[in-house]
Amino acid sequence: MIVRSDLSPSKAVYTGSFDPVTLGHLHIIERSAKLYASLVIGVGVNSAKESLFSTEERIALLQRVTNHLPHVHVEAFDGLAVDFVRAIGAKVMVRGVRPLTDIATEFTMMMANRQLDAEIETVFLMADEVYAHVSSTLIKQIATQGNGRSLERFVPSEIIPSLMEKVRSKRAT
Repeated sequence: MIVRSDLSPSKAVYTGSFDPVTLGHLHIIERSAKLYASLVIGVGVNSAKESLFSTEERIALLQRVTNHLPHVHVEAFDGLAVDFVRAIGAKVMVRGVRPLTDIATEFTMMMANRQLDAEIETVFLMADEVYAHVSSTLIKQIATQGNGRSLERFVPSEIIPSLMEKVRSKRAT
């Protein structure tokens, strides 16, 4: 097998909204960081979607929970993920997949991305069973109706105070 060094997947990108970052996200990030020399976490900016955290807050939270991973950095992007991946010179897009719930959507997105840029590969990492049910929507529901301790199984402990503060301030308005 011949490997062309100009196509080496030394840099990968993991995109998402991360609103908020979950333990499932962090697990995919840590696993990806072991596979690639450089991992960029792309925080998607979607002005049509109302987020709990601002883009800057999501970046800060991700930086806080990934500071133990020296070759991981976080950037915001607007537009198509495949364009962001190409713009930063990566050839691999990492996607975390929860069993059954994400497969059809992720497969459709992968096929569209292949049409947009056939040189960018999508690598799927299956969520571990302990995180398979975790979603940002679930986190927001638990935070709204529970307390910080209820969140410990779902989000990194470093972000629980920020999450609870954000939920309380949204509830007050």
